[in-house]
This record gives sequence, structure tokens and C-alpha cells, in this order.
Amino acid sequence: MFRARRIAVTAVAVLAVAGGSPGLAQAAGPPDARPLTTTADSDSPLPPGWRIAGQGAARQLVWRSTAPVPMGDARVDFYAGGRLLGHPAPGKDGRTFRLALGRTAGHLTGLQVRAGGRQLDAAGRTRAPGRADTAAAQPPAPLPANSVDPGKPGPYRTSTGEYDLNPVKLPDFPQPVEMKAVVVAPRGTTGKRPLALFLHGRHSTCYNGDDISGGWPCPAGTKPIPSYRGYLRDQQLLASQGYVTVSISANGINGQDWAAEDGGAQARSSLVRQHLARWADWAAHPASAPAVVRDAPTADLSHVLLVGHSRGGEGVNRAAMDSLYPPPSAQDGYHGPVRWHIGGTVLIGPTIFGQNPVADVPSTTILPGCDGDVSDLQGEVYVDGTRSVSRGSALHSAVYVVGADHNFFNTEWTPGQSQAPSEDDFYDDPENRDPVCSPGTATRLTADQQHRAGSTYIAAAARLFVAGDDRVRPLLDGSGRRAPSADPARVLTHAVGANRVGGLLPDGKLSVTGGRLCSAVDPDQHIACLPSGAKGVSPHFATWEPAREVGRRAVALKWSAAGSPTLIRPAVPVALAGSTDLALRLIVPPNSTGTRFDVSLTDTHGRRAALGAVKVDGLPGTERTASFWAREVRVPLTAASRTGLDLKHVKSLELTPRSAGGQAWLMDAWGWRPGTPAVREAALPRVDIGRTTVKEGDSGVRTYQVPVRVSGRGDGQVRVYVIDPATGREKQSLVTVRPGGHDIDVKVQVKGNTRFAYDVDDAVLVKAVHGAVVGSYRGGVTVQNDDPMPTVTVTPVADRVTEGQPLKWKVTLSAAADVDLFEFFRVVPVTVGPELSTKDVDPQWLENVSGEQPDPERPLSSVQYLGVAAGLPPGQVSAEVSLPTVTDQVAEPAESVRFQLSDEVGNPVPGGPVLDGTVLDAS
Repeated sequence: MFRARRIAVTAVAVLAVAGGSPGLAQAAGPPDARPLTTTADSDSPLPPGWRIAGQGAARQLVWRSTAPVPMGDARVDFYAGGRLLGHPAPGKDGRTFRLALGRTAGHLTGLQVRAGGRQLDAAGRTRAPGRADTAAAQPPAPLPANSVDPGKPGPYRTSTGEYDLNPVKLPDFPQPVEMKAVVVAPRGTTGKRPLALFLHGRHSTCYNGDDISGGWPCPAGTKPIPSYRGYLRDQQLLASQGYVTVSISANGINGQDWAAEDGGAQARSSLVRQHLARWADWAAHPASAPAVVRDAPTADLSHVLLVGHSRGGEGVNRAAMDSLYPPPSAQDGYHGPVRWHIGGTVLIGPTIFGQNPVADVPSTTILPGCDGDVSDLQGEVYVDGTRSVSRGSALHSAVYVVGADHNFFNTEWTPGQSQAPSEDDFYDDPENRDPVCSPGTATRLTADQQHRAGSTYIAAAARLFVAGDDRVRPLLDGSGRRAPSADPARVLTHAVGANRVGGLLPDGKLSVTGGRLCSAVDPDQHIACLPSGAKGVSPHFATWEPAREVGRRAVALKWSAAGSPTLIRPAVPVALAGSTDLALRLIVPPNSTGTRFDVSLTDTHGRRAALGAVKVDGLPGTERTASFWAREVRVPLTAASRTGLDLKHVKSLELTPRSAGGQAWLMDAWGWRPGTPAVREAALPRVDIGRTTVKEGDSGVRTYQVPVRVSGRGDGQVRVYVIDPATGREKQSLVTVRPGGHDIDVKVQVKGNTRFAYDVDDAVLVKAVHGAVVGSYRGGVTVQNDDPMPTVTVTPVADRVTEGQPLKWKVTLSAAADVDLFEFFRVVPVTVGPELSTKDVDPQWLENVSGEQPDPERPLSSVQYLGVAAGLPPGQVSAEVSLPTVTDQVAEPAESVRFQLSDEVGNPVPGGPVLDGTVLDAS
């Protein structure tokens, strides 16, 4: 049974600022379970690989890939018609994904499986979308070398060892999580040394020979995959430079986080802080430390760098947040004092499901140009999403590594280096090679080249954020310098924050002439910055859960002749005084070269200054890469000073293309000057959305409040999205929040009855806009159905017919339901006499329901996935099912067929209703 159009109860969430009124509102199956080819109210087939499984409240939408889907960091999502249905649970076979249909609504048409911006399904197969270009790509020209190179080993020898403590219990995770780590420390140092903590991402957890799996704890006969040992080279480089390093294991989270609403971010934060607490204990009481820690220099917990890969990146971002702004106690796995200070974070190919970066903790986000896992490079939000949220003094840098994949930053995820089976996550089709990312191309890095580049830029962030060495800043902040240790990798950077002032931001109030304001995420192709047919995607426009986002914008420029200016005028003049340059982040199409703009400013007195010209080249890219990425370019403000321009009151920015034709997108423009200011974290309110689960009830209307906790200090603004569970559409509102207040007031009214329906999830999302942080970004009210599913009976309508006539049966429910129900009857062997064969039924029907052809002729019960189904709309108690037969020229005895009601994985229900039919020869 599945719901195709309606929901079980009237449960539509209504968003209201305080004082508003409410309105109405992993179980894994076998891989060979049957497919379903028709919806409850349509004869159109589901795509290959899709089916409906289960009965009643256990009904599931199931997709099975014909190729294994590696356990990765990007979330696997089901979509219908461009609308997010939900996050399915993975099966143990590595191919099957299941989504409870109580979480969906509407017609199941236009089904897609996506992960990290990739579409995984096409005719049921895992694949890379589209056809890549064939033109060879060339890497960008090398940048000038920086004055210092953080990739060079330091003066200290190193030592390596491990500790393994008692596991810890984390909220909502049934199994304890290991407290295991590898330590690499310097030898021969004096005094306390800064601490760098590494957290790996989401990867398979267990292996035995060539077999891998993703559960926890590891079954008997298998071993844990040592993902935590994949950063030893990075640790050795940092340790040689004087840092104590520790890389922690998180297999226990990876094996259980598929059901976590936040993808496991809070659990990973808890695990990080559990380890930091132990290090604080050991620094205060060295004799209590494990041997490997006793033998290392004492860690200086006032200078901590957190390094996270993939979901580990989102985990250390949350740990930095939770260290400054405590999370709700009930959802936290660490309840002790904060005895450390996070100086910065390094986020490698990170996820950011919550789109909730920590604005006042400096960060460097490494974006792999050939990432085949988090392939939309959503980690760019750790940069873009911090603008205007807090004081803006923390540097947030994006480091784009051309030709790097997702996995090779971790040696335990790298073929030829890992203990367990591993792979290159960028899918390479030998018959359709990608000119940028296929191995052996001019732009693709080898595993060792990639890892060396990663080590170098991790060390650069440590040296800037923890050691305070401003000489490495040009490697991270868009100044266009390279670290020779990372050669031959081409590494490009841009940044926000630090000594940038007077942001001219498309997200704010401004007017545009000669161009248009576009939206990062919008289903309307006339509003979206990058239309769906674009050749590639943009990390700046990575999607979130809402189909339409408010407040994420850029300025789109398109011209057919040189000299067509675009004028950008903010509602309030901006101040650039004290800056030496104007820094712009501009996107141009991949593989384009030589796009030039003249840049000028006008002040509120009408004085205009032509600052000079900038040139922007596109990144190497194909339709399979996220290469619409902003290059940072700068133009000196000396001309503004010469002309007497009032840099305290800049009224407008003008960009005039000097190229014959093209397009570009302006992300922002800032006054810039060199240096890295001290960061002082602001006292901000923190918002956490919870989830409450209620029973539908048998009568009456009940009102439930979505739980919201606002803690911390001060007030701030957040944007709240309420998702309608019936349509998937969102309503949004900008809300000012205060600690202890009830400013986010979302109520759900539930109308009880005694008719069967599915569970309904009302989802609420929240994102920080200004002066706030968001921890638990997603919550709502889950309304559980508490009525029994109707029982099923069958009666024959035409169960003995002459060939060429259809067999017919009537399927009846004991009571009407409030949702579309779907009963599937699977073919089983007959008990007596000859059985109908594949040549006795309509061949088109056979292909539609099973994907099979009549030849070779065989009994129907030997056809996998074959069955008939009855769809019953809400309120309807009976429906007719039929089996079309055909006339042949073969004299044959009476033949029979039998179908039996199936369970959630397509197996016949013992003792369940059966459909028996007999077909007589027409001759």
C-alpha cells in the first residue's frame, strides 16, 4: 500500500511570529525483491530499478542499483519531480535504498536518486550523468611562489602510537562508539605544543578480504577499516613542525548515522569533544594519560586546530560551534566544561547538510575539483554562508584543488595504499573519458600528488590560525600565491572575512542595471543563477532542502558586445576607507579565458573613479564537475584616492566587460588590505529545532508546537522554512530570535479519526542570517498513524475464461482508508495441473510489470518480479485486478495461474489471500 496523492491527517504546519495563530495543518531487504511498475492511480510504469515494498505503515519506496553504491559522505536522496522526498535507509547489499512512504506525498513521477549533486539512477544503474566533453583540458598556469612554504618538514623527529579507551554512548545511537586514535607527536621540543585533531569522514566500516560493509559493530570474521590512520602523512608533517596531532576513529558513528536527522553532525561533535576533554585531563594530570600521550609533549589546549574530512568536516564545524555555544543537553554526548580553544578548522571536501558554518572560527575549506562523492562541493557554504552573520573578522578561505578526488586525501581510502578495498570515487568510463578528471589527463592528480597538496594546505592553515604566522596568509586568502611543496597541483583560493570591509553583497538590498539579480536556488529558470541545462554546476549555488531559497543571490552579467556596463547600487552606501584594494569574486564559465572588466566606483557626491581592469579565467571543467567557481581578483584603490573619491561613502560599483561577449556572476566585492586581525568571538543566540512525535488520535483536533530552543546571548535573525508534507512546498519567514523567547512559533494541528493512514512528518528548517548561530537545523512534528490497516479479501470476477479474455478478481478492504493503498499479489507456482506460460499473456503487459520478454517460453512463476496489483484511492474499498491473456494456435489443456498477497520484501504472505485463475483453450 502506498500513498500517491493524499496524507493521513490534516497536518499542515503554519509559521507565525510569536502571537500568530495556528492552522490545520534500516530495515534492509533482499536485493531480488520485486519491482513495481504502476502507481496507484496511473498505468504509467515506475522507472527501472524502482518498486514499492511492504504493506500498510511499512510500505516503502525502494530503489536498487545494478552496480554497488559505495558508502560515502554525500547523502543519498530520493526526489520526485524535482521535490525532495526524503533520505532513504541503505541496505546491507550496498545497492538497495528504502524510504518509508509515510514521508512522501504527491505523485511518484519523475523519480530520481541524487547524492552530492549527482544523479545516481538512469535505467536503474549507477552512473555519472551525461556525456563528457572530449576536448583536452589544460591546468591553469602556475602562480608565483609564496615567501614561505608550509609544506616543508620542520626540524623535529616524530613518534607514533595509539590509544584505545572505553567506548562512549551517544544520544540516539544504539551501539557505543569507539574512543580510539593514532597520535603522532614531535620529539625534542620544550614546553606545551599546539594540538591538531583529525576526524575522518563517512566510509565503509568493516572488511574481510575484498568484502566491505557499513554496519557497527563489525560482524564476527571482519575487521574495522582503519580510516583514522589515513592522515598519518599530514600528522607527520605537522608533528615535524612542532604540533601534537591525533586522528580519531568514528566507525561507530558511520555505521549508525543513516537515521540521524542531521547526518550525524552532533554525534561527531560529541566524539571530538570527548577526545578533547581527555586531552585536557591528560594535560592537567599527565600520569593518567596513555603511554603514547605521556611520551608526547604536553598539549596546549588553548591552541587547537580541528581537521575534518567530508562528514568529518561538518562534525568538526559543529564541534567548534558547540565549544562556543553549548548545545541542548539532551542531544549532546558531552556534558563537561570546555577547557580548550579552537583556533581554526580545516574542512576537506566537507558536507554541510545544515548550512550552518561558524562565522567566528577561522576556516579553510579544501574543494576537490574531481570530487565524485560530495560532487556539488557544497563546502563552499562554509565561506559564503558566513557573510554578514557576525563580526566578519575571521578568515574563511576556499582552496580549490584542480584534479583532486574525494578519497585520496585519506590513504586508507586510496587503492594501493589502504588495508581494506578502496577506489577512486570519480567514476571513470573507459569509453567516455572525462578530459579533466579521468586518470592520466593533464589536469588529474595522482594519489600522492593530491595527498601532498592536502598536507601542505593543512599545514598552511595551522600556521596561520594557530601559530599566527601571517606570511602564509597569501596561500589561503585569494592573493594568488602557491606553495611549491604542493606542485604540480594547481591550487586556487578565494576568501571572505579578515581585513575585508564594506561588503557589496547581492544577498542584501541593492539594485542592478545592465544585469540581473539571480537566486542561487530556485526552480524558476528565469530566476535561478545557473539554469538546469548549464554544462556543470556551481559550488556557490549548491542546493539545500528547500526547492527555493531566499537570500542567496548573485549578480548575473551577460553581454554580446564589449562596453555594456552593469551598475550595482546598494541601498546603503558602503565604506571602503582604509583598504588598499577592491577585491571581487567573479565566476566565469569553465574553460573560458581572458574575460576582462573595467572596474569603477562612484561616491555619494557623484565623483567617479576608474580603478583599472581585471582579467578572469575559468577553471578546467566539464558537465561532471563543479567548476563554476569564483576567482578572486583585485584592483588597487589608488585611482580612487587620486580622484578624491570618498571611500567612506561609496554609492555604486560598475563593471564594464571588454571581451566581445560572454557571461559572469559577481558573488561579492570588498575593500581589502593585507593582514590577519585577531578574532574575538561574538556572544550570539543559538537556535536548535527539535522534533516531537505524537499519535493521530481517534477524534478531535489537537495542536502541537514544534520544539525550538533559543539559548546564548543577544538577539539575531534567522530564516525559517516550513515544508508542507503534502506538497513539498515551503513557506519562509525572517524571524528575530532572543534567548528564552518563542519567536519561532510553528504549530501543527492534527485532526484525529479512525481510518488508516501513514505517518506524516512536518519539517521545519532554520538558517542563520545575522547575529545568530544554528545548531540543530531541522526538526518538526511527526504524526503517527494509530489505526489498523484494513484487511484484504478477494473474490473472483472472471476466474475461468477462454484464452484471449482477461482473468479478473475483485480486491476488497474491510474499511476505507485515508490514503491511497496498494496491494501487490506475487505470482506463485500452481498446485495442480499445467501453469500459464509467458506466451499465454499479453507481451506488453509482461514487459511492463516485469521487464521480461515472452521468449524463451517458461512458466509465469519463474519470472522474477511478476505480479498484479490493486490500487485503492482514499475512501474506496474495492478495486478490480486483471491478467490479460492472448489467443494462440496451439492446442493445449486448461492452464492455471496463482497470485498471492506479498509482504514488504515481495515474498508471499503465508496464509494470505490468493488469486486463482484458469484459462481454457479456444480451439
